[in-house]
Amino acid sequence: MRHLWIGVLLLLSGCAAHFPEAETQPGQAEWAPPEIDYSLPEAKDGSLYRQGYMLTLFKDKRAFREGDILTVALDEKTFSSKRADTSTSKDQQMGFGLTSDIDGNGYSASADGSFGRGFDGRGSSTQQNQLSGSITVTVAKVLPNGALLIRGEKWLRLNQGDEFLRLIGLIRIDDIGTDNTISSQRIADARIIYGGKGAIADSNNMGWAARYFNSPWFPL
Repeated sequence: MRHLWIGVLLLLSGCAAHFPEAETQPGQAEWAPPEIDYSLPEAKDGSLYRQGYMLTLFKDKRAFREGDILTVALDEKTFSSKRADTSTSKDQQMGFGLTSDIDGNGYSASADGSFGRGFDGRGSSTQQNQLSGSITVTVAKVLPNGALLIRGEKWLRLNQGDEFLRLIGLIRIDDIGTDNTISSQRIADARIIYGGKGAIADSNNMGWAARYFNSPWFPL
């Protein structure tokens, strides 16, 4: 009976290690544009100048304020490869012999022994990832040092489900091009998430039983 309870606890532990994640939905607050009052401030003393809304003929129209929009060109490509070979061996031999002749009666004894051990191990790992495209995001915050916190998401509804792309990170205004675009390679502390929902995405997920048998809790 005790072994049965141990097996049940191991099974429940394996299932507990794979709780389903919260369902991803569009328009969640942590990915939404900042709430900004876009109404123009009143002019003072008849002046046409309004702080934060000035226009200039000598400056590129690049994002620099909270709420501004810019496009991120996704150019992510990673490749890693690792290989290891190990081989060891050791051989040892022993011998023992004894001969004697007493009153014409001779006898002899001998013993031989050999010992050996060896190990041969090999391992290799290769991984490659690539993501290309573009996403237009919003400046969520302007930091005191002038860096911009950008974030945004893109959702595509296809015939068999939804595909979504999310991005958040820090950029410098100097890295923004004259066409108001920036490469994803120039984003600091970047978080880029690509995923999907629907029948095709569900078919790529393992069931709870399969997850248990592939978890560290499974003893075999």
